[in-house]
Amino acid sequence: MESALVSVIIPTFNSEKYISDTIISVQNQTYQNWEILLVDDGSTDTTQTIITTFLTDKRIQFYPLEKNSGTGVARNYGVSKAAGKYISFLDADDLWKPEKLEKQVNFMQMKNLPFTFSFYDCIDEQGNSLNRRIEAPRNLSYRQLFFCNYVGNLTGIYDVEYFGKISISNIRKRQDWMHWLTILKKIKIAKPVPESLAFYRIRENSLSTSKTALIQYNFAVYRQFYGFNLVVSMLCMIGFLFTQLLIKTRYSKSI
Repeated sequence: MESALVSVIIPTFNSEKYISDTIISVQNQTYQNWEILLVDDGSTDTTQTIITTFLTDKRIQFYPLEKNSGTGVARNYGVSKAAGKYISFLDADDLWKPEKLEKQVNFMQMKNLPFTFSFYDCIDEQGNSLNRRIEAPRNLSYRQLFFCNYVGNLTGIYDVEYFGKISISNIRKRQDWMHWLTILKKIKIAKPVPESLAFYRIRENSLSTSKTALIQYNFAVYRQFYGFNLVVSMLCMIGFLFTQLLIKTRYSKSI
């Protein structure tokens, strides 16, 4: 049976330090029926020049936007151009392990799942292992996801034939979480591939290292994306903080 096309959406913005390695990690996949849609969000460094050196690979498409509009806008543009049965996401500083797509697509097809994700390992800015693996509940419910984003954006894949192309919020942060919430609201339960298939790069001043910013942007999800009033949003944040501090830590494993 012919393998299904996977569309890989990669938004970029001033990503010159990492974008080559990110693209190569897709080119090195054991599953080769993919297309990359690189959408540059107004970079002012050499990102666009670096990307053009990869365009001899006809599976790679490049779309430079006229102005910086945010990651959500860039991802949406990539989704609009995607031709694959499956849509996946990869940020411009993260990496996939070589068997990521093969194992994940096989997992989806064997279990008849329209959406899945996987565990991932953490690396530092230089690509060194931080000896930490982020796992997730084996049966992730909408309620669990509502109070904590267990889905690493670099690992999520969904079936376009089942969901259609899902619009991404243009709120500048946490679009990935809102995206997965939209999916889980429809299917109720999601199952991860129970192994690490990617490397998540933790950078200085990133959202994952700033607890204050994390609280601020998660509050915006409840307030703006869901449209909850102030009191309900604050109650949701209490649930979020409880989950973040006392439950999610159980899924961070030393390796």
